[in-house]
Amino acid sequence: MGTQVTNPIVIMLINMTIVFAVLFVLSLYIRLIHKIDPTAKPAVQPKVEAPKAAAQVAAPAAGPVVEKGIAGETVAAIAAALASVGVGFSQVKAIRVADRPGWTNAARNEGLTSLKLKK
Repeated sequence: MGTQVTNPIVIMLINMTIVFAVLFVLSLYIRLIHKIDPTAKPAVQPKVEAPKAAAQVAAPAAGPVVEKGIAGETVAAIAAALASVGVGFSQVKAIRVADRPGWTNAARNEGLTSLKLKK
């Protein structure tokens, strides 16, 4: 028999070399599969749009559709919140009350009524 390696550092280096070599070979195999993949969709080139007329660009954008029952202060608060994160208010399409299913309201009410304030 030959000599056995008992040094743990040498064993660790051999094992790590084997693991990383296998990982490298797997990464090459994955890259090869991506190159020759017959199911890949061809890249679609973006359409080049004609420049808009100056009258269309200069036209002010219509504001969002606001549902009845929403106060002006609420709309102003939403606009301020959007402006604080860098979103233009002209990007908003509609402001409406969110649907609240019964279970959500029940859980919300239970959570609010079960709070015990310490004195």
